[in-house]
Amino acid sequence: MEELKFSSLQYEVQQVIDLMAAGNFGGANDRLIEASDILDELLDFSEADEDLIEISRYQVLLNQLQQKINIGLGK
Repeated sequence: MEELKFSSLQYEVQQVIDLMAAGNFGGANDRLIEASDILDELLDFSEADEDLIEISRYQVLLNQLQQKINIGLGK
């Protein structure tokens, strides 16, 4: 059950990473926004400590990916 909550987020994050690896930082940025929206929604509806811990891990990962995307875009 736990896996289902985060499966769409995990998929979006993987898409971001794949697009970055392909050098498509604009597309990766768009996907990162979608992943952030999913993360925000999960945060709004999560109450269990385990969920909040997993969400915080994804927040850190998304922040790191955003920094790499900004470098790739020359920002």
